[in-house]
Amino acid sequence: MPFQFGDYLLDPERRELSHESGPVAMGPQVFDLLVYLVTNRDHVVSKDNILDTVWDGRIVSESTLASHINAVRKAIGDSGGEQRLIRTVARKGFRFVGEVKEAPSNSAHPAKPVPAPVVQAQKLTLPGRPSIAVLPFENLSGDPQQEYFADGVVEDIIAALSRNRWLFVIARNSSFTYKGRVVEVKQVGRELGVRYVLEGSVRRAASRMRITGQLIDATTGAHIWADRVEGTLENVFDLQDQMTESIAGAIAPQLERAEIERAAHRPTEDAYDYYLRGMASFHRATREAIDRALPSFYKAIELDPDYAAAYGMAAWCVFWRKLNGWLGDRATQIAEGARLARRAVELGKNDAVALTRGGHALGHFGGELNGCIALVDKALVLNPNLAAAWYLGAFQRIARGEPDIAIERFQHAMRLSPLDPEMARMQTGMALAHMLAGRFDMALSWAEKALRELPDFALATAVVATSQALAGRMEAAQRAARHLHQLNPELRPANLQDWIPFRRPQDLDLLGDGLRKAGLPE
Repeated sequence: MPFQFGDYLLDPERRELSHESGPVAMGPQVFDLLVYLVTNRDHVVSKDNILDTVWDGRIVSESTLASHINAVRKAIGDSGGEQRLIRTVARKGFRFVGEVKEAPSNSAHPAKPVPAPVVQAQKLTLPGRPSIAVLPFENLSGDPQQEYFADGVVEDIIAALSRNRWLFVIARNSSFTYKGRVVEVKQVGRELGVRYVLEGSVRRAASRMRITGQLIDATTGAHIWADRVEGTLENVFDLQDQMTESIAGAIAPQLERAEIERAAHRPTEDAYDYYLRGMASFHRATREAIDRALPSFYKAIELDPDYAAAYGMAAWCVFWRKLNGWLGDRATQIAEGARLARRAVELGKNDAVALTRGGHALGHFGGELNGCIALVDKALVLNPNLAAAWYLGAFQRIARGEPDIAIERFQHAMRLSPLDPEMARMQTGMALAHMLAGRFDMALSWAEKALRELPDFALATAVVATSQALAGRMEAAQRAARHLHQLNPELRPANLQDWIPFRRPQDLDLLGDGLRKAGLPE
């Protein structure tokens, strides 16, 4: 049933708000909030009531709720000062106080009918890979001049996501046809033929800017991810770059995680699905999980012999076995790892994932360090928001004897993907870099964080044993060394060069001395 108040007509079924002058553009949650306030106008609604209904019970900050209330007021010609239609009741909540009439279901403002949609309603077949549309972000600032900033961020996010070769991204000219329109996410998914939609808002307060974004599965309406980034307007272009990087860097792992979950629940003979199944096991990082991951990557290669990223991930599985002492026939598996890594970089000259995984693995299978660094650096040119390239490039800097440069790269990777499934590997890298720089307490702190996630990670355990020993805490060092020997019985202080390809002799000496003092057998 439509509702009429003043010169406005609110139609919940059509999800339209119109005025005498024409349709009023509103974001989906702003529209839902208005409907909730109008339909519950006979009483005050609390913040909890609003969150349960509009945000499905998710935790939302006070500022986010306030910005949405302000956006509703702006849409219906009200303000926080006047509160003619929406009144704030101190410490209680909000109430819609305007006079509302229920209108016939066919009501409309005849003078200025709602224009026909720019995009014709049609259902497109979903691509064979993950697909996403980034909708224009809503400007909640009350300042029309901020439109350029919001549009610029969205355009940059589209460009950044397009660097992921595994991702199908709708072009800017198509997604921007929805600017200023009230549409449902499912409708966008049908009309653009995408599985995922990113929507968001931009809000300015004095010299600060805040962007919120949420990733939605357009086929089900389920929320996958939501977050916000903030910054100052000292340099607007730097801020735009920072926000683009943060959002694009966070979304890619969330999309991969959603696709992994989806692939796990259906039978398939598709190479990409086998790749996803391999990634699901790979992220668990245990010996048993890697034993499941590697055959999945081999199956993806069998179905698609030119699948560069699958070669890269298979090579990385072999490298992970080597790092943790899980190799069986050592010579045969190292030769196979090298073959897979070389094939990844040959096939994946323009594939950031293949260059990252293959280039890093090759450095542990006899590849020349600077050449392998160049491969991972090229991956960052192809996709500057790929967290794996930043953190594996950091490990390469450690091997070259540049721990402080490595720390900067690890920090950047963590900022790009703060919920990354490989976070324990990044934390171990931070620990190793601090240890080589002589900061043993800092190294111990990072290594212990990694071990909480991966308790049997040999490299993190080695950092603990070495740092404790060199800091003079021998009992803890010996305990860690015993655990390391159980994890990798073949590891000796004398054969560390084959374990980690340090270029500087002093780095090998420091690790070797620490492990000897900790009691690792010779």
